[in-house]
Amino acid sequence: MINFSIIYFSGFRGHTRQLAEAIAEGARGVPEVDVELIGVDQVDAKWSRLHASDVILFGSPTYVGSVAARFKEFIEKLAGDVWLQRAWTGKLAGGFTVSAGRSGDKLSTLQQLVIAAAQMGMIWVTLPVLGGNYSTQGSEEDLNRMAGYLGVMAQANIDEGPEQTPPISDLKTAQIYGEHIANIARQLEAGRIALGLPVRALFSGTPRRLQEMLPTP
Repeated sequence: MINFSIIYFSGFRGHTRQLAEAIAEGARGVPEVDVELIGVDQVDAKWSRLHASDVILFGSPTYVGSVAARFKEFIEKLAGDVWLQRAWTGKLAGGFTVSAGRSGDKLSTLQQLVIAAAQMGMIWVTLPVLGGNYSTQGSEEDLNRMAGYLGVMAQANIDEGPEQTPPISDLKTAQIYGEHIANIARQLEAGRIALGLPVRALFSGTPRRLQEMLPTP
């Protein structure tokens, strides 16, 4: 069984959670994949699940061209035992974000998430969907209409709730991303078993933050 966790922060109108649920739907369509959504406010009760996960996806809205402060707070919790002990090395990672603007500097948010994953020794999985809406023959109904490849980029009108936006094309793109990563996770697991590679020892418990590990001056 593949453990697939999606950790996210969804503020304002709940658009980021819509994307998280779409990714989860795609991943659940793959056999032998167990998916769990984890809000950043649940992290302290979910460390065991995260440590045992084969896949961890990061999701944050783009606020002022950056990852949301609440999500950055979660990332900084990793800067201690998880980082020093290389506890998440080899886990698959991916990311998704949404903003009201067509650009909104969403790429900046995904780059921050990639760097966070790299600092933890994780393996980042990109979006395999060809960018859409490139020409007069394209439309807002195209998959990957934001034409991003690092992860899922979605756009949601600031005056509409999650029942109306992000649009179906963005949610469908997110579903494909979830399915894609889940399939890669299954391939890696099958390869590990075929090669007789050992399972990494799991880190357990609540990780200490770096400031808790330093000697008191």
